[in-house]
Amino acid sequence: MARFDGETFLVDHAGVSATVEGLSGWRCGCGEIEFDPDSALRYAAAGDALVVQERQRQSADIRRIRRKLGLSQEAAARLTGGGHNAFSRYERGEATPMPAVVNLFRLLDRHPELLNDLV
Repeated sequence: MARFDGETFLVDHAGVSATVEGLSGWRCGCGEIEFDPDSALRYAAAGDALVVQERQRQSADIRRIRRKLGLSQEAAARLTGGGHNAFSRYERGEATPMPAVVNLFRLLDRHPELLNDLV
C-alpha cells in the first residue's frame, strides 16, 4: 500500500460528475483505494449529492411529462401499474420510479400520440 495526500478524485453518477479535492489515504498496487476517514466522508457526500441532484431532475421530468400528457397523478399511476400515491411520491423525490416507468414517460414525451394506444 502506498500513501497519497491531497489528490483530486472524480465522482460519477448518471452521467454527471463532481471533483473532490484534497483527498488522502492509501492506494494498493492493484488500484484499490482506501480513503482516510475525513476523505471518505467527503467523497461519499459528493456522491450522495449527485444522487439527490439526479433524483430531483428525474422528479421534475416525470411531473413535466405527466402534465404535458394531461394526466392526473392517479391516472399516471394506473397507466404504469403503480399504487394511487406512486406519482405523488415520484414527483416529490421520495421514491425512485422503476426504469420502465421513466422510459415509458420519455417515450410519451417524444410521441404523446401513443398515449391513445395505452388508455
